[in-house]
Amino acid sequence: MKLFRYVQQGQARVGVMPSGTSHQFVDLAMLDATASPEISALFDPVVRERVAHKLSQTPADTFQSLAHVQFEVPIAQPPKIVCMGLNYADHAKEGGNARPEYPSFFMRVATSMTPHNGPIVRPKVSTKLDYEAELAVIIGQKARHLHADNALDCVFGYACFNDGSLRDYQRKSAQWTIGKNFDATGGFGPWIVTPDELPVGAEGLRIQSRLNGQVMQDANTRDFLWNVREALVIITECMTLEPGDVIITGTPAGVGYARTPPVWMVPGDVCEIEIEGIGVLSNTIVQEV
Repeated sequence: MKLFRYVQQGQARVGVMPSGTSHQFVDLAMLDATASPEISALFDPVVRERVAHKLSQTPADTFQSLAHVQFEVPIAQPPKIVCMGLNYADHAKEGGNARPEYPSFFMRVATSMTPHNGPIVRPKVSTKLDYEAELAVIIGQKARHLHADNALDCVFGYACFNDGSLRDYQRKSAQWTIGKNFDATGGFGPWIVTPDELPVGAEGLRIQSRLNGQVMQDANTRDFLWNVREALVIITECMTLEPGDVIITGTPAGVGYARTPPVWMVPGDVCEIEIEGIGVLSNTIVQEV
């Protein structure tokens, strides 16, 4: 299934799409009237199985078009957004960094996110707004001290993420957090794809960023230095993952700051992140007022 949050007549709702579909959906309430209108309702495997069964029996004329849907971020208030840096060797190299022996980690906050078709906001204080195509992993159950055999059991699904970064602010400190958390700079969506629709661990998926239609990054998740399974093992050595947490898995080579001359996103630009089997996340750049 593909699952997304949207707004209809001022009310938050959840849309559900069957496998292989990306243009029509049915509202969660039509599949399970008892489920709360949040994707977190489907963290319960019993609810998820019930919804999937009902979805398979839904008549074609019940589905709605995605054409005019107002998307929201898939997870409204993640308990944690844990981000990995330098998880592709080619990106580490283009930034002048050696191949790391251990992942870099930083955190993002909920106010830094923006939904599919929503604006990415270039702030007043900087013009060095960069794009980063990334795979997002959404956690569906509590997990600590995972190991290779069970690490993927806690994964609820996968989405696209654009880790929009203010490079000058990122480098004001040894920690990257301030440059990664300007309001509405992290595109997230367009939906969550459940693991049954993808290869195990979302491995072997092509990932691209495009700026105004021009391909800027073009890689594959098999190129991770630490794949999803390995990343979850490392993270849960330290912290408990909770339902609704989001793990952002790093970006490949081709980012704007490493180009000659550098390429920065400017108001009016459209940045797209596409991951094979998941979909296309699209955001227009606007200037902070």
